[in-house]
Amino acid sequence: MTRFHIEHLTRYRYAQSVDLNYGEARMLPRDTPGQRVLESHLELHPSIDDSQERRDAWGNRVVWFMSRQPHHVLSVTGHSLVEREHSPAATDSPPWEAIAKRQNPLSVEASAAREFCLESPMIARHAEATEYARASFPAGRPLLEAVADLAARIHAEFQYRPNATDIDTPLSEVLKERHGVCQDFAHLALAGLRGLGLAARYVSGYLETTPPPGQARQVGADATHAWIAVWLPDLGWFDFDPTNGVATGVGHLTLAWGRDYSDVPPFKGVLHGGDTHTLEVGVTVTRLEGEG
Repeated sequence: MTRFHIEHLTRYRYAQSVDLNYGEARMLPRDTPGQRVLESHLELHPSIDDSQERRDAWGNRVVWFMSRQPHHVLSVTGHSLVEREHSPAATDSPPWEAIAKRQNPLSVEASAAREFCLESPMIARHAEATEYARASFPAGRPLLEAVADLAARIHAEFQYRPNATDIDTPLSEVLKERHGVCQDFAHLALAGLRGLGLAARYVSGYLETTPPPGQARQVGADATHAWIAVWLPDLGWFDFDPTNGVATGVGHLTLAWGRDYSDVPPFKGVLHGGDTHTLEVGVTVTRLEGEG
């Protein structure tokens, strides 16, 4: 087991005073089969008049808050201590076609996974994305081997370019320009996998900021990261990071998951006042001393 401290900052600076601010934050990680949250809390400035934590439809932790204190700066910082197991090696898996056809309505787990085969707010049916993915899925290829190949191809064939795209950039443009950010690459992989009839979900999380000696620093650290998970009946979900072209490891820490980015934004809200604003986001993930 390896322990990490996570600090996740979101700070808005407003041109004019804000008199009323409602916010919803997904900045506290969740427990997963390989991850346990030991401590977590949000630090908010200015002072908050009311707040409440709840679970959304996918079990993610959501903190709602309200401030009536006039302010020019809003800071929301998540502090968490997380314990992460070393990921087991990928298991052998059946041919992908067999899994795409296997949707057992009598299984609670399969019924829940079925939702992630469908279109979602940001991922519609996309023939070009499906055809791109199909090159990794020849007949009879084991599912996990095929998904690993798809993640590796996205990493090799697309350039990671911060600020090259925004939240509304269509997949057709990402495919044409061959660049984007982790959100784009996750959406591309999901569109392709769902187009082939497979259940795959969007995962929001963090990467270790400074890896252990001798290991390369992964793309996407210092901010929230995104990857995918694919469903393997009877065995559960297996995560892959298309931005870095790898299966996820101990340095990938899960924050939340959903159908696509629109289900798991780290922060959103409404306010009265403020006019224009600037946004600062920072993430630091530190492996605790002595941890392997």
